[in-house]
Amino acid sequence: MFDKSTWIKLPRNVLQGHGVLDDLADAVADLYLSGDPLLVTSPSPERIAGDRVRAQFDNVATVSLDRASFESVERVVEVGREHDAGYLIALGGGKPIDVAKMASDELNCGFVSVPTAASHDGIVSGRSSIPEGDTRHSVAADPPLAVVADTELLAESPWELTTAGCADIISNYTAVKDWELAHRLKNVEYSEYAGALSQMTAEMLVQSADSIKPGLEESAWIVTKALVSSGVAMSIAGSSRPASGAEHLFSHQLDRIAPNRALHGHQVGVGSILTEYFHSGPRGEWQDIRDALSTVGAPTTANELGIDDETVIDALTTAHEIRDRYTILGDGVSEDAAIEAATITGVI
Repeated sequence: MFDKSTWIKLPRNVLQGHGVLDDLADAVADLYLSGDPLLVTSPSPERIAGDRVRAQFDNVATVSLDRASFESVERVVEVGREHDAGYLIALGGGKPIDVAKMASDELNCGFVSVPTAASHDGIVSGRSSIPEGDTRHSVAADPPLAVVADTELLAESPWELTTAGCADIISNYTAVKDWELAHRLKNVEYSEYAGALSQMTAEMLVQSADSIKPGLEESAWIVTKALVSSGVAMSIAGSSRPASGAEHLFSHQLDRIAPNRALHGHQVGVGSILTEYFHSGPRGEWQDIRDALSTVGAPTTANELGIDDETVIDALTTAHEIRDRYTILGDGVSEDAAIEAATITGVI
């Protein structure tokens, strides 16, 4: 008897395009939510679009966060209970969206994602990334009920945030390879559909790299569409595997030993160059990854990340210790192998 089952949670609506922030209330009404909203944001998004959001609702409370932390999650939960919030609206980049995901789970209510920067696939995925000390926790949570991505607003965000989003998507190449490897060697459950969607998303962005340029709203459209697809792949898989492999372990280790030096997307992009080298060797596809990153203006070297060569080698040789997730790094990479990979690829 076949008794396998799965529960895939996806956003019910994705609204993307020019000026769609002003359609937020209509998008929320289409969800048939009850109660009043709590707007979760941070100083910069609040300044840029906070009033435009509040103008669309009769009774909305606001909480502004300086950083993503478990304390911030508790603060949102406290304010949400105080105002008896029916749902949350997360306006901003990584901080408000990651915090709102966890807070909505604790409040047992849904949330709507309104990204102001296309910097990572967390705008639609079912996982939150919360730093604590020198560790970054990846926490399972429900994806947003809806995503309202205004490409006019996203195109005006700092360009480095968009290039970080590009790099995050490009790194799906190696994440899927690691997932397939873990499936073959460790019998980790693998979804052909989620893997294919993730890889197709990365390929789509690489093929569009030449048209991704600062100030172009079409660029914001391409990147945001790719981020949504990547988040959907994770929801289908029921894990972050389609978009998180050894390149993410490398980035998380950098966060530990050299915190706040570079954006997450930029770090995983460089990590993807290195881990692709381990997958396919000196003549492999790492050059395609590096060229695509360079084309969109994302870092491809330790120097461009603001990190010294020794730190890169340290992170690469210890990244396997971050979590119990089998990748091409196996039980560790030797220092000599790490130096060779980083030197041949030009990362150091």
